[in-house]
Amino acid sequence: MENAKVLIAARTAQELNDGDVVNLGIGLPTMVPDYLPKGIHVVLQSENGIIGTGPKPTAENADPAHMTDAGGQPAIAAPGGAYIDSAVSFGLIRGGHVDCTILGALEVDQEGNLANWIIPGKKVPGMGGAMDLVVGAKKVIVAMEHTSKGSLKILKKCRLPLTAVKCVDLIITEMAVIRVTPEGLELTEYNPEFTAEQIQAATEAPLIVKDGLKKMAVAL
Repeated sequence: MENAKVLIAARTAQELNDGDVVNLGIGLPTMVPDYLPKGIHVVLQSENGIIGTGPKPTAENADPAHMTDAGGQPAIAAPGGAYIDSAVSFGLIRGGHVDCTILGALEVDQEGNLANWIIPGKKVPGMGGAMDLVVGAKKVIVAMEHTSKGSLKILKKCRLPLTAVKCVDLIITEMAVIRVTPEGLELTEYNPEFTAEQIQAATEAPLIVKDGLKKMAVAL
């Protein structure tokens, strides 16, 4: 689907409240602040040591040898923000002071288990702060494309090594908004470009559909 990532980012931005402390995963989640509704301002936290992360610095302001985000990209603190050491940063996370973390996933399953850090046999630097974030943040949103080159990503049970168990609250894709409940995955919103049957066909886990199913409303 054309502009799938933009749609996902814009819909995810609607989940944030004014004043929220938010941690963004690398990739698609970093697009979310570009689509915040009018009047909504959030404090971006980077687990490697920035609270109040600013916009991407210009080439003149960037200092990649000393200041990067958790993904290794040049970063700066916004006015009023601060650079903190990683112990303080993870104290904020583990202490429950992060309102929401938004991250991508390789797989999510019907119990809210998350696999987002390794494909066996491929070299990766590690899971980073994700395992702390998904158990420390008050709300965990997975923002990702619904499938990957035809492979299903929303499963009955994750097959890849887990980042954490039963941690995901909400899944937002270009096809749907799906809430993780004790009974399973509930389809709460659908992109009108797809039918509920098409969404289910692209999802291995069974979807619960209740009265009041809504269309995804995103102003781009």
